[in-house]
Amino acid sequence: MTFLVVLGLAAVEQAQTFTTLYDFSGGSDGGNPDAAVIQDPAGNLYGTTGSGGSSGPNGVVFKLDTAGNETVLHTFSGLDGQNPDAPLVRDRAGNIYGTTYWGGSNEWGTVFKIDTRGRERVLYGFTHGPNGCNPFQGLVADEAGNFYGTTTGCGSANYGTIFKIDRVGKFTLLHSFAGSPSDGAEPAYGHLTMDDSGNLYGLTSGGGAYSYGALYKLSKSGTLALLYSFKGGLKDGCGPQGSVVQGKAGNLYGTTGGCGSNKYGTIWKVSKTGKETILHNFAGGSGDGCYPVAGVTRDRKANLYSVTGECGANGYGALYKLSAKGKLTLLHSFDQSDGDYPAGEVLRTDEGALFGTVLQGGDYNAGTVWSYVP
Repeated sequence: MTFLVVLGLAAVEQAQTFTTLYDFSGGSDGGNPDAAVIQDPAGNLYGTTGSGGSSGPNGVVFKLDTAGNETVLHTFSGLDGQNPDAPLVRDRAGNIYGTTYWGGSNEWGTVFKIDTRGRERVLYGFTHGPNGCNPFQGLVADEAGNFYGTTTGCGSANYGTIFKIDRVGKFTLLHSFAGSPSDGAEPAYGHLTMDDSGNLYGLTSGGGAYSYGALYKLSKSGTLALLYSFKGGLKDGCGPQGSVVQGKAGNLYGTTGGCGSNKYGTIWKVSKTGKETILHNFAGGSGDGCYPVAGVTRDRKANLYSVTGECGANGYGALYKLSAKGKLTLLHSFDQSDGDYPAGEVLRTDEGALFGTVLQGGDYNAGTVWSYVP
């Protein structure tokens, strides 16, 4: 396959519209947020922290109002979940659903619900068995109120699974990843993407024809097909993680955490026919980002937004925009005082504001929630 490599020079635009909305202390308010935030119609933000909380280092679910005041909606005890490292999803009634990587009665992770009164319920506890274990991605919902997610481990071949769960906890195994060369392996970060027909799209960090990761589609009827296998090396990316986003023409967009012409990762597009185009090779250093684990967000003009875990002007990661013409601009470089290692994907509102989290750094080195208004 022929690759079109777009190596446009990354511009640097240190905007003055970046704001730290909240600094986690690592105590009862939580610490080390590893995932994207979601927003309700009133503008409140909701998210998870992988550690902290009043019951020990098990993590919390939090709400952040428009004035930057935090409310802990739930503190995990371990028995009801531990280390919620994935984004949340909210139903029409305002209930919140998510996953924890560890914990639960079987200690291999959970699917949970928090209702509008703040009451938490474990919908499913994973075992170290064929249904999967250690969910490292969030959930996506269909119109009927069913939820779909993945696990990064266990399953029939120990490469993870895809599952469906309804609102009362009925669990259905949809697919067990088999690994290379015919299947993917070990999905991580972000969440699945669902199209209007109910098909699911996702990434696996390993597996595929070359063992460097894969882009896949799970049809509504339950058939899984690899749409693209990453080749690694200098001409392609490797280790894709996070969510994929779909454009109007059916093209899919995402990132890889490594490889590419500079070995710092890539931004890519895959067409409906399975042709890949490299939109950007990260160059590292102070003028560009490197090592993204987050997928991209796309606006109506086909511009892409996301973060890189490292590099940027200060070496602690960067928020970027990739224009439809392939020009990458650094919108903000984290400097540790406002965050270090952004891993969660970026939330973009209809008005163009961006919101996200940073895993470390901030006043207490326990991570932050931030906003960027262009």
